[in-house]
Amino acid sequence: MTLPATDLMPFIVLVPLIAGPICALLPGRQWPWLIATLSTAAALVLSAITLAAVFDGSTLRYPFGNWMPPIGIEYRVDAASAFVALLITGVSTVLLPWAKVLVDDEVPERQGAFYALFLIAMAGLLGITLSGDIFNVFVFLEISSLATYALIAHGRDRRSLLAAFRYLIMGTVGATFLLIGIAFIYILTGSLNMADLGERLVNHEDSRALQVALGFIVVGFSIKLALFPLHHWLPNAYTYAPSLISAFLAATATKVALYVMLRFVFDVFGADYSFLALPLSAGFMALAISGMLMGSWLAILQSNLKRMLAYSSVAQVGYMVLGVSLVTLTGLTASFLHLFNHGLMKATLFASVGLIIWRCGSVQIQDLRGIGRQMPWTLTAFALGGVSLVGIPPTAGFISKFYLISAAVEAGQTWLVVLILITSLMAIVYIARIVEVAWLQPRPEGAPTVKEAPWSLLVPVWIMVAANFWFGIDTRLTVGASTVAAEALSGGLLP
Repeated sequence: MTLPATDLMPFIVLVPLIAGPICALLPGRQWPWLIATLSTAAALVLSAITLAAVFDGSTLRYPFGNWMPPIGIEYRVDAASAFVALLITGVSTVLLPWAKVLVDDEVPERQGAFYALFLIAMAGLLGITLSGDIFNVFVFLEISSLATYALIAHGRDRRSLLAAFRYLIMGTVGATFLLIGIAFIYILTGSLNMADLGERLVNHEDSRALQVALGFIVVGFSIKLALFPLHHWLPNAYTYAPSLISAFLAATATKVALYVMLRFVFDVFGADYSFLALPLSAGFMALAISGMLMGSWLAILQSNLKRMLAYSSVAQVGYMVLGVSLVTLTGLTASFLHLFNHGLMKATLFASVGLIIWRCGSVQIQDLRGIGRQMPWTLTAFALGGVSLVGIPPTAGFISKFYLISAAVEAGQTWLVVLILITSLMAIVYIARIVEVAWLQPRPEGAPTVKEAPWSLLVPVWIMVAANFWFGIDTRLTVGASTVAAEALSGGLLP
């Protein structure tokens, strides 16, 4: 007898949430890693089953304790949330086998606690994604954030402590904004259930308090999203965190923040109110363009490889928000598509960089001269991940930008096409710079010989490289899920 997807849905969060404390109690290195890997794989299977169940546009609801909403708490899953959950669990499942040796090197002690924090952060992100209760979203957000602060502080460089502290300060400010916004909503309606709020807030659209709540929530999530110019926590956090955490955060954290902000804007407040009560469309577009240009420019100027990719993420967040700013179904589809595809790109790039750091012991670009000949598989994987980031066919990145350009043309904003092409060319500059240093410049005299990473670590990286090309050729899953997700989120109200 098989359980329906509705009954399996809570275990997507429960499996890593229960496995986390178990890892903390286990001694040594092998068992905590094994439990973490198995639990993420189990969550991936459950996420895939759930996505298959809602791919037709349906919605699954699971009320806890048989307390029906709006009184009780429920998980509410449609194609949008299931798609994001698949990204979180899929990236985690691929990264953990890759990270085993790197974690042994970077976090030699207390690995049980480290993997426990990783699973708790993952469970928090999944809880944010699946929850249908706005206060529950805040609780899971804090669970994930607190675990993430501690994970960043595990970096070998002492600057990781300062990076974690700065992230904590910015994260706390963002969480405070969210809590204030949620409090305003609760005072107005007496409800916390997203679906219920979508109906009740219609009667309060003339309220200034509702407008203030929307503003607080958008700003709070913009901090979590690292939307320019609220991105200052991100470069240091990505640069000084352990390699596993850099790759995991780059692939998932900002994507979840974008998703849940869209959930509030479209499901709770409604698109008609959100984009009329505040100039969100113009504001999102201005900040998105600024992020695309400044993020790409700052990436070009970096001498640290991880920091370069961090500023690249600021630019890529701009692409996602740009699609939303068009306020069309195609634009929202492009945002969801790039949300997923960028997760694949950044997981590939940061995983490749993790192997480079492990073998070279340096993250400075000038120290990578000539290593392309000594680590050909790793540097080729990085280059191919960069090809996807730029948006060259037949990669997933090309599909994202194709849909974004289509959305801009459809909305009559053809001038945006020029900006998208300019920032894509800027991405070519900083990716090509690494390729040139690694492959075309000679290895310095006296520099130690660098060995290629073992196949046990290369296989997960190349699985992600293959995924970047597979989803650039066969788009049935990504484009199909993004389209259904956009339709589910907009409720058929967008043109």
